[in-house]
Amino acid sequence: MRNKGISALICAGLLAGAAVLGGTAPAAAHQPAARAGAAPSDIRERLERIPGMTVVSVADKEGFPLYTLTYAQPVDHRDPDGPAFTQRVTLWHKATDRPTVFYTGGYTFSGGTTALTKLIDANQVSVEHRYFGRSRPAGAAGDDWSKLTVRQGAADEHRLTQALRTIEKGKWLGTGGSKGGMTATYHERFYPEDLDAVVAFVAPNDANNRDDSGYERFFATVGTKECRDGLNAVQREMLVRREALLPRFEKDAKADGQTFEETLGTTDRAYEFAVLDQVWNFWQSGTEADCASVPDAKKATDDQLYAWSKGHGLSVYHDEELGINGLGPYYRQAATQLGWADLKFKHLKGVRHYPGLYQPNSVLPAAMRGTYSNRTIADVDRWVRTRGQRMMFIYGENDPWSAERFTPSHRDSYRYEVPGANHGASIAKLPAAEQAEAVATIKRWADVK
Repeated sequence: MRNKGISALICAGLLAGAAVLGGTAPAAAHQPAARAGAAPSDIRERLERIPGMTVVSVADKEGFPLYTLTYAQPVDHRDPDGPAFTQRVTLWHKATDRPTVFYTGGYTFSGGTTALTKLIDANQVSVEHRYFGRSRPAGAAGDDWSKLTVRQGAADEHRLTQALRTIEKGKWLGTGGSKGGMTATYHERFYPEDLDAVVAFVAPNDANNRDDSGYERFFATVGTKECRDGLNAVQREMLVRREALLPRFEKDAKADGQTFEETLGTTDRAYEFAVLDQVWNFWQSGTEADCASVPDAKKATDDQLYAWSKGHGLSVYHDEELGINGLGPYYRQAATQLGWADLKFKHLKGVRHYPGLYQPNSVLPAAMRGTYSNRTIADVDRWVRTRGQRMMFIYGENDPWSAERFTPSHRDSYRYEVPGANHGASIAKLPAAEQAEAVATIKRWADVK
């Protein structure tokens, strides 16, 4: 349940849109003169005729129109005539006969062009997840967190896909990374007729929240024993020296305007939580090459230990980041449906002050906390394994989020692991033969020669 904000979210740079495949995948040449389809003015008129759709603005992007849109969605799809909210969307339109990439980061709106879009020279639809950013109901409806669910989010994407498929007639491929990859998978499970294929990157799958053995095995085997032991020793020493290091933490928090009263409660709890997350974050964004920088926990001075930790995984969780306008909606979903890694931290025995701290409700304001149920996620897991079709999952060998992953069916579906990769795993980083195979499959799904 780490700081999914890529590093400040599950996929910051990766999913801000630009690199779901990586920079080496070739982009198809633009050939606007050879394409069929309506003129931009006609596309705008057709968008404006969709009930609930508003064209906010139109800009030029690489010679093609980029439409910024809002789309009215029911807060509760079981009550379509009830309260509504507006969801932020963009459409980068090239031609009606081109494939379309449907992209979600799973959080606030993520702009930019995905490499998948470049690979198949596609239109791109980008969407902000409900209850994140500006796509949040107003008033009392916005405070009803019971409507922030996997099924409601999938229904949002279903309505939007159905509306825009009246314009974009080519193949549709869903994609996203981390929580965005999870979201694309959930869309496919509950509305399998919407998309022609899904390509999900580093998408966690905590199908059984009571069994965290996959995560425990990961931290017992990742990298070298020397690196693992060094990281564990630093993490323990950060808690052993709590009395000396906490004032540094408090000083930094005050300088940055960070408070903890509404979420974690005290600086001591916030400090412990940050330390517990440290090794996870090291592997999420680092590589084995970073192991050489791990200090000798016993010999390092307080300043050396704290400074290294700040640069290598000590991520501070504070009120502003964790509220309704930050990552709070993600942690609400983790607490109620998505699950989390409840690690045992055996090497920290005797130095923790708060044994039950490492779970998402700990970092949520009281009004956003919830009760967990795995019914929906377990259902998705079974469906992907047995009935999913044309699904591709890309994982990183050294990515903790990839420790519990989706297993695709044998129905034209595939899973790849990028050797040595962290949470930025991409198709472009696969071994050459697997990369060629994956690219060929995606082009086949998209009907691109």
